[in-house]
Amino acid sequence: MIKPDVKAFFDTATFTVSYVVKDPGSKACAVVDSVLDFDYSSGRTDTKSADEVIAYVQEQGLEVEWILESHVHADHLSAAPYIQERVGGKIGIGDRIQVVQDTFGKIFNEGTEFQRDGSQFDKLFQEGDTFSVGALEGKVLHTPGHTPACLTYVIGDAAFVGDTLFMPDFGTARCDFPGGSAETLYASIQKILTLPDETRIFVGHDYKAPGRDEYAWETSVAEEKARNIHIGGGKSEQEFVKMRTERDATLAMPKLIIPSLQVNMRAGQMPPKDEKGNTYLKVPVNGL
Repeated sequence: MIKPDVKAFFDTATFTVSYVVKDPGSKACAVVDSVLDFDYSSGRTDTKSADEVIAYVQEQGLEVEWILESHVHADHLSAAPYIQERVGGKIGIGDRIQVVQDTFGKIFNEGTEFQRDGSQFDKLFQEGDTFSVGALEGKVLHTPGHTPACLTYVIGDAAFVGDTLFMPDFGTARCDFPGGSAETLYASIQKILTLPDETRIFVGHDYKAPGRDEYAWETSVAEEKARNIHIGGGKSEQEFVKMRTERDATLAMPKLIIPSLQVNMRAGQMPPKDEKGNTYLKVPVNGL
């Protein structure tokens, strides 16, 4: 199995890890879970994080074939269209994006002009789909639970799991967003853990678990099975669902959930401008 070259970019503001995944035998690459910086207080965006990814791609002379989203993120804005405009690539996400768009289209009162068919994205992936990054084969696993549209991308010996799993000492994703399910997440994690033990796992976030001084984002199937504090050691579905439900009840909503959902369900595009050329995001009162 070909082992891709993986370059990680850590965004300290949102604790997000973005990746450039390269075919070692060519210049072909994919970008996974990019970040558009957003200051909520001022309502201003910035492209510093995305520009770091773009600079790396250009310095290495890489050819971006895919810009992949593991799901509709609730804690950061996607920079997919900005990156696409500058270095190319097709934007892909899971086909259950339609469920997410329907749910949040209603919550944000988007009206009939907002398309809920996933057409904002270039490719809607389904379970078992394959794609290529140069000579690398990518395989799609549908791994819902955190959200209905979550995917894991297995590219060569590397699995990009988004928010489904974190580092073994931090655990697993929350399941209390609309469409989330602890039972479904448990099943999705079991699917990931059937991959070969040596499969490298790259997580979507890291928050430095208590007692750990450095951020980390690479682990393995074997390590997750043995040591993940929420799911490892053969924990049962009943144990997991009880833990996850009780834990989720104590969690605050992500700071950027309101802007993130409105932008990310549009493949990283802002809502349409008004007649004066201004862009607005909505805040549903008691709606989430």
